[in-house]
Amino acid sequence: PLTNFWRGETLQEKDLPIRMVAHTPCFRAEAGSYGRDTRGLIRQHQFGKVELVKIVAPEHADAEADALLGDAEALLQALELPYRAVQLCAGDVGFSAQRCVDLEVWLPGQQEYREVSSCSLMGDFQARRMNLRYKPAPSPEDKKPRPRFPCTMNGSGLAVGRALVAVLENHQNADGSVNVPSVLRPYLQGLEVLGK
Repeated sequence: PLTNFWRGETLQEKDLPIRMVAHTPCFRAEAGSYGRDTRGLIRQHQFGKVELVKIVAPEHADAEADALLGDAEALLQALELPYRAVQLCAGDVGFSAQRCVDLEVWLPGQQEYREVSSCSLMGDFQARRMNLRYKPAPSPEDKKPRPRFPCTMNGSGLAVGRALVAVLENHQNADGSVNVPSVLRPYLQGLEVLGK
């Protein structure tokens, strides 16, 4: 992961938060998968996604995790897509995460919500594993603070294939044409409707 750029480092508190964005190639291999989602844009075995990653001081972790989720939600709102945020229960959260919220977009063709983003707060789990620390600024109470482990978090901007399906299905007109969300129009030379 991107956090490994700082493996074994000791940062200064003034360097935090660190916010990163990267396009990452992803690969999914699942033994025994079957059914309608084994082909096509809904369940791709190789796909690209935009990763949102932060390294923050522990006292700011909850607020930064909420902001990270807000960044992913803002993309869905800009695309004018119906979605919901689902906070996973402890049994569904991976062993390295303190909390995880999935963003699911409505797909009319399937008549169900499907995940397009997942935002996880890892606490200091990753920092401990890669020995990443930061040195807090001195205070009147603690003139020589000891290095601490920061918190890390990550989220996917959006799963591009599923987001494309959601845009096409949610903005389709009765005649088969598709209204282009206003945020995408500058990238399509002002085109407002994709026609037949």
